[in-house]
Amino acid sequence: IHGDTNLVQKLADKAERENVDVVLLCGDLTLGQKETRNIIKPFKERGKKVLFVTGNHDGLALGDFLSDYYGIKHLHGNYAVYNDVGFFGASLANIGLDALTNDEFFDVLDKGHEKVKHLDKKIMVTHVHPSDTKMESITGFPGSSGIRKAIYYFKPDFVFCSHLHELSGFEEKLGKTRLINVSRTGKILEI
Repeated sequence: IHGDTNLVQKLADKAERENVDVVLLCGDLTLGQKETRNIIKPFKERGKKVLFVTGNHDGLALGDFLSDYYGIKHLHGNYAVYNDVGFFGASLANIGLDALTNDEFFDVLDKGHEKVKHLDKKIMVTHVHPSDTKMESITGFPGSSGIRKAIYYFKPDFVFCSHLHELSGFEEKLGKTRLINVSRTGKILEI
């Protein structure tokens, strides 16, 4: 989103029109922690449940602030359950504010997954993409082997990420896991 409040309004309108149950935001909500007004509020005004991770432009402190201020769930090392679907995630990237190592990505995802591992349906939300993927080979931007390892061990049904702007809407599969880079366009799915 990178602080684009017009884009947020369009996405919130679409979520309302399509009767979306849960909105997942996959990071880079701001551009260098500037312009946080009206990034979450339009979704909340429409009564939407919002779950999110922060990106390399946001940092962890901003995620905690937004979580507290709006009463929404920051999925970094955390989890949520909605209609028997478990959500867990990891914020940030391997560059930028509060950058994580591959081991840290795995450990953060493990912490959240522990609380939803018993559920049949699981969704993992990250900002950066896993390594050794088509996404990585197309862009040349390195993904995280820690995220790839988490996919291998936890076998989520879906992984949503958004770091690669030029691949907005790009999908691929890792085993049975559907990996979707939602970036700025968003994606509505029936789970």
